[in-house]
Amino acid sequence: MQKKLKYGMIGCGMMGQEHIRNIQLLPDVEIIAVVEPNAGMRAIVTDMLPDADLYEDLPPLWERDDLDCLVVVSPNFRHVEHLEAITKNSDLPVLMEKPLYTDAADAVKLRKMVVDHTAPIWVAMEYRYMPMITALVDKADGVTGGIKMLTIREHRFPFLTKVGDWNRFSNQSGGTLVEKCCHHFDLMRLMMGCDPVRVMASAGQDANHLDEVYDGRQSDILDNGYVIVDFENGARAMLELCMFAEGSRYQEEITAVGPNGKIECFVPGPGRFWPTEMGAAPIAKLVESPRSPMGPRELDIPVDPDLLEAGDHNGSTFYQHQKFNAAVRGKCTVEVSVNDGDWAVAMGLAAQKSAETGQSVLMGEFI
Repeated sequence: MQKKLKYGMIGCGMMGQEHIRNIQLLPDVEIIAVVEPNAGMRAIVTDMLPDADLYEDLPPLWERDDLDCLVVVSPNFRHVEHLEAITKNSDLPVLMEKPLYTDAADAVKLRKMVVDHTAPIWVAMEYRYMPMITALVDKADGVTGGIKMLTIREHRFPFLTKVGDWNRFSNQSGGTLVEKCCHHFDLMRLMMGCDPVRVMASAGQDANHLDEVYDGRQSDILDNGYVIVDFENGARAMLELCMFAEGSRYQEEITAVGPNGKIECFVPGPGRFWPTEMGAAPIAKLVESPRSPMGPRELDIPVDPDLLEAGDHNGSTFYQHQKFNAAVRGKCTVEVSVNDGDWAVAMGLAAQKSAETGQSVLMGEFI
C-alpha cells in the first residue's frame, strides 16, 4: 500500500478549483492546506475541502511538516513571487501553473531562484495531456515524415471573469499571447523537437472588453492575432487565435504537414458551453492523410465523461496530475520543466513585442 500524498494549494479561483476536482480523482491523496486571500473563493473551497486548513497568505505553510507537495494556481502576476517564497522556505515538489512569469524583467530572477531547488518543479501545460493531442504528438512524425509546417488554430470564447478581473490587463496577465498562448508555443516547441529562432506577429483587440473599465483603466487584452514562428531546424509554425468565435464546432484545430503526409487534430471546447439544443457535444477527432496511398483515415478520441465533468480541458488536468503525482513519488521524471515553461513565456513575449512594433523579433532577445 502506497503512502497517501498530502497536497497544499496556493490559489483556488476557477482554475484552482479545477485542479482540486482532478486531484480528488487520484488514489491515495489528500488536500490538507489551502492559501486563498479572497473570502468568496475561501467559502467555495470550504465546501469542496471541509477538512482542509485555510490560510490567507503563505507563511503558515512553512511551519508545517506534513506537506508532500504544492500546487500553485494564483493569478499570473503573483507566480514569480510565490515560487520565490517556495524555493526560499521549502524543499517541496511544485506543480506551477502557467505562465511561469509575465514580465521579461523577471526571467533572469526566476532562472536563478530555481537552481538550488532539488525537488521537482513541474510547469502546468495542460494541452500536452489532452488525449487527442497526446495521440497527435505520438503519431505526427510517423505520418508526416518529419514536420515542416505546423498550424494551431484556436477559435474560442472570450476571457472569463476572474477574481479581481486581473486577466483584463496585459501587465497582470502577461498579455494574451503569453497568458493564453504559452500552451500553444509549448506545444510547437515540443512537436518540432527544437527551439524557435524568430517570431512575427500581428494582433489586436477588436471585439472583446472594449467597454470594460476597471478603476479608471481600460481593458487592453488582445482578442485575435496571427503568430508565425521560425525554428532552428528550418521548420515553421503558425498560431491563429480568435477569441470571439465561440460558435465554432471545435475550439482547436491542429495541423502538422511533412513530406510524407498530414495529420490533423480537432479539439472540442468545454462541454458546459456547448448549446444543449444541438444535442451531444462533439467528440475529438484525429485525421491522418498520407500522400501515398491517398485518402484520410479518421479516428474518434472520446474522453472519459468523469474527466470532462471535472474540468474544461478535455481530461488533461487529470492526466497531468497523474504524472506529477508519479514524479513526487519518484516514479518518473518531470516532463514539463522550468526551461520548457521559460521558453513558452519567452515566445509569447516575443510575439507580443512583434505585434506592438510590427517587426520580427529574434528569440535571443528574450532567452
